[in-house]
Amino acid sequence: MASSTQSSSEEQFLCSICLEVFSEPVSTPCGHNFCKCCISQTWDTNESCPAALTLYRPPPLSTALPCTAPAGLKDWSSVSFEPQTCEGSVARALSELEISLSREFNKVFKQLPPKDQLRRVQQFAVDVTLDPNTAYPYLVLSKDLKQVHCGDVWKKLPDSSQRFTKYANVLGKQSFSSGRFYFEVQVKGKTMWDLGVARESVKRKGEISLSPKDGYWIIGLRDRDEYEAFTKAGTTLSPQRPPQKVGVFVDYGAGLVSFYDVDSADLLYSFTNFEVSKRFASHPKGFVSGRNPATDTPVIYLFFVKSIF
Repeated sequence: MASSTQSSSEEQFLCSICLEVFSEPVSTPCGHNFCKCCISQTWDTNESCPAALTLYRPPPLSTALPCTAPAGLKDWSSVSFEPQTCEGSVARALSELEISLSREFNKVFKQLPPKDQLRRVQQFAVDVTLDPNTAYPYLVLSKDLKQVHCGDVWKKLPDSSQRFTKYANVLGKQSFSSGRFYFEVQVKGKTMWDLGVARESVKRKGEISLSPKDGYWIIGLRDRDEYEAFTKAGTTLSPQRPPQKVGVFVDYGAGLVSFYDVDSADLLYSFTNFEVSKRFASHPKGFVSGRNPATDTPVIYLFFVKSIF
């Protein structure tokens, strides 16, 4: 009995001309159903319904074929379905892809001449503005927030948790969490400066230790001609000539922070061990009153890179 019912149900969906499941089903006024293509071809030579032999001039078609549910089928329309998401898997795959692409980029990059290397990283240039909410009270920022120098007046500013209050530091507004980016800092005429990137969670109050362990990836100048990368033990740098403009390049996928003398295209130093799971911020320090007066060429462009956590 069940077999007979199933066979009858299946026949409801078969075209009596081609004996296949309906393709673009249509209905004639006499109630018979056909594939649109089949009945159209039939009426090219015979204008009657193939099932009822009823003659139609012109042959009418109805595409509003009733949709009747065959007996024995259950209505599942009220059952909700929640598709499983795979955001975590996709994010991990994208992160792994970024790291892989960065490694390939660096393999090719290291084979390039210095000037070609610099031109390559300059393609990732970003616009940078300073964040006045982080600025040490002696620092003077330009109206466009792109220049800073150390003044001789302590400004009465809100002592927020973001502000540096012991050292002449300022961070930038821009933030980045992946990929590559590059910016340039003018240091011409400066006798003391630090610049680089730092984690958002770096200490803002009291004593500050400039090292990767404490969230800083920094190089700097002391006493006019002493250049240093602030590694755990300190690394002396010996540029061929005093840099007038420093380029800073960050590659998250490769865990790389590099500093360039823009004019000579020389690589000054590279940190290769910063944690790609964190976001970072740039950081200047050491604008000592009297050493970097307001009449000097504007000092540094900086940016801020927030922490993921």
